[in-house]
Amino acid sequence: MTYVITQSCCNDASCVEVCPVDCIHPGPDEPGFGAAEMLYIHPDECIDCGACEDACPVNAIFPDYEVPDVFAPYTDINAAFFEFTGDQDAPAPLPLPGPKIARSGPLKVAVVGAGPAGWYVAEELAATRRCDVEITVMDRLATPYGLVRYGVAPDHLDTKEIASGFAKTARHRRVRTRYNVEVGRDVTHEELLGAHHAVVYTTGAGEGRSLGIPGEDLPGSTSAAELVGWYNGHPDRAALTFPLTHERAVIIGNGNVALDLARLLLADEAALNASDLAPAALAALAASGIREVVVTARRGAEYAAFTSPELRALADDPGLDVLVEEADLAGLPTEEGTTERNAATFAALQKAELLRDLAARQRTDAAKRLVLRFCLRPTEILGTDTVTGVRFGSGEEIEAGLVVRATGYRSAGVAGVPAEVDTGRFLHEAGRVVGAEATYTAGWVKRGPTGVIGTNRACAAETVRTLLDDHASGSLADPAGEPLDALLAERGVIVVDQTGWNSLDTHECDSGKEIGRPRVKVTDREEQVRIAAPARV
Repeated sequence: MTYVITQSCCNDASCVEVCPVDCIHPGPDEPGFGAAEMLYIHPDECIDCGACEDACPVNAIFPDYEVPDVFAPYTDINAAFFEFTGDQDAPAPLPLPGPKIARSGPLKVAVVGAGPAGWYVAEELAATRRCDVEITVMDRLATPYGLVRYGVAPDHLDTKEIASGFAKTARHRRVRTRYNVEVGRDVTHEELLGAHHAVVYTTGAGEGRSLGIPGEDLPGSTSAAELVGWYNGHPDRAALTFPLTHERAVIIGNGNVALDLARLLLADEAALNASDLAPAALAALAASGIREVVVTARRGAEYAAFTSPELRALADDPGLDVLVEEADLAGLPTEEGTTERNAATFAALQKAELLRDLAARQRTDAAKRLVLRFCLRPTEILGTDTVTGVRFGSGEEIEAGLVVRATGYRSAGVAGVPAEVDTGRFLHEAGRVVGAEATYTAGWVKRGPTGVIGTNRACAAETVRTLLDDHASGSLADPAGEPLDALLAERGVIVVDQTGWNSLDTHECDSGKEIGRPRVKVTDREEQVRIAAPARV
């Protein structure tokens, strides 16, 4: 028997760490890790110990005899990876942890942003043996987990299970949490630095990017950031509304977020109820008139940004026709024309094979359709009072009532910390922010909105190594300002800690059980705080 990694793989690599025979690849120390769509288990080297299954934070690993039918292709995909690459990726040498740091008192670090990147930073710091550490994980929202709660598709409940690992880190003796605290509103960057040796910003990238074309501001034209935030119940976007009566929507961009959007816009009521969609979004999508979503991309199919596991999930949906024109696939790679046999090439060939298979399928009488289009450059969003369609550079126009820009995200930045104007990212050297004393960064605000959740782990590890080395060199000044809690108390800030979040989490889950749903999200920030911190409101 062997174990098999399936679609939900988050590239967190927890499974790699526990495997006693090193049969899971590519690992974080291998060249192919950054380019891999997922991780794979070698069918001949697996010893059936089950350690990887226990360690997987998103329930993506199964014994081969228990792989669900919907994931059956992944048994062959795992084996095919090793047949294709020949295990040629040699591990790079791991960096040494560095010497122990002899300093009086603990290293005090504030981690701003309680999403995956922030928790990976906290985990790395909490585990260090180089010095004692006190870690404060902060977030401007009253709820933790950032992208996991407000970015991951609400029907990807297995992926959201990764938060259980973050909750474990939150219970570590070196970690405390301070939610509902915003830098720039409740405390300044300078004050935060005065209360800590260092500050690490992991504030992500939560704003949609503009296309810069006419019609973008019309009602019915929106960004993926707004639509995703709405259906996931983000307090800043829960009250938004979108026109869902027209039978067609167009999504500009074809990354995994675009496919998530398409899947939710086309989902039936049973699938919507089984998710943790925000209540208002659930009601709106259940009544939606959308029957077709057209996902468009500027470049050819060979440059498609989505991963094959995301597309495969849609292709396997019996209630959905996924339409691809064979004429659009001429530029796709073939194994015969391939010289490199690495993780990136394997991923490209998997995607190409799936697209060719979809193009060859007979169309069915499915009630809903997903159409993948390529080489379409949008030049104008059409309409007068509301969106009526999109015009492309070729002259083609596609009629639609909703147009979504899924063309990337930008970071909002932090007052007092230098950042790139266009992207909002912090300029950095191995995680150390350039031009800002004792300030560090990790995650999307460091490297841009790329990678999956697990990608943040290696990113965080690099930043923490830099921070600890700086502390060892004596370049981090001891805190000389007023303690954070004292500042917040003076200003009457209502702080939500992990215990408060646990109360809100329990409330949402219990509310869900009453109506047969995973949870019912509380989307109003004031109500979140009232439930999480009733004694302080």
